[in-house]
Amino acid sequence: METPENIIVCEDISADLKLFVQSNNYSKIAVLVDENTNQYCYPLISKDLPEHHLIKIQSGEEHKNIETCSDIWEEITHHSFDRNALFINLGGGVIGDMGGFCASTYKRGIDFINLPTTLLAQVDASIGGKLGIDFLGFKNHIGLFRQPEKIFVYSGFLKTLPQRELRSGFAEVIKHCLIADKVMFDEIKLLDLDKVNWDNIIPHSIAIKHSVVRDDPEERGLRKILNFGHTIGHAIESYFLNQKGNKLLHGEAVASGMICESWLSVKKTGLPEKDLNMISNFLKRVYNPELIQEADIDSIAALAVQDKKNDKGIIKCALLQQTGLCTYDQAITGDDIREAIQYYNDQIINN
Repeated sequence: METPENIIVCEDISADLKLFVQSNNYSKIAVLVDENTNQYCYPLISKDLPEHHLIKIQSGEEHKNIETCSDIWEEITHHSFDRNALFINLGGGVIGDMGGFCASTYKRGIDFINLPTTLLAQVDASIGGKLGIDFLGFKNHIGLFRQPEKIFVYSGFLKTLPQRELRSGFAEVIKHCLIADKVMFDEIKLLDLDKVNWDNIIPHSIAIKHSVVRDDPEERGLRKILNFGHTIGHAIESYFLNQKGNKLLHGEAVASGMICESWLSVKKTGLPEKDLNMISNFLKRVYNPELIQEADIDSIAALAVQDKKNDKGIIKCALLQQTGLCTYDQAITGDDIREAIQYYNDQIINN
């Protein structure tokens, strides 16, 4: 598997970033950070950047909205950014999604680059050209497709992360293996997260996503397999963010979604039950997921109706045929989702 040309896996982030900026004649540069990347990651690159404007936003999915975008657009407008400016996204998935969206819509588009600082962003969120913000409680409801000029992937940023953030990002590594590489899944299911060699894992995961995105950049077909675990996972994440005041990290919700959608895969696409048991047991061991209350199940199922992959009111899902092989556009119903969550709850209770 190959790594795309616009992704640079760095040993020295400062040197690689400095070379890129010096090779281009940008009129102005902005760096978008949150309070975490401002404290822990920005000092690693700031000294090697030319004069630039720092834009600080609050971290968290709850701030990935049009109000924050308006603040960003106002700042770069106030500082007279023109169409030859550069926007640098230094952060995780929220920064990359929203920063790329703001750059792509400002004056019909200025260049942007991603410096993903979380595992989730390095293996998934920053790759593939999906940009967007949440709207009316629905994840990534407003957005577009546009590739960054470059993505600088530096595993050294992961040293700044708490264990929970690493575990969240690991869900996307697991997903990539489940949909495309059984051999690697059989390897990672034996790993202790504290001892993972990220310099080996990250390029492998990037290569899987790139191979899918390259063949279907705008998600007309094959790219939909990357949504395995996300139909129910996004609904769980959105519900707990907006209704319960209990913030689940993206990867935690996707892990729960993968348990549910693996059960649906047995029902709909012939995934062997032994594979379901193996997947469920592994995800339970890594994530120790929480029970979903009966009173919440109907609301979560209703949120799935708004999923972007749906067509003419039919909920469309990516499901496994076997470990390492995924299909897409599988029709499921609200009842299917409720039954899948009940299976998930039974697994938690019987753990």
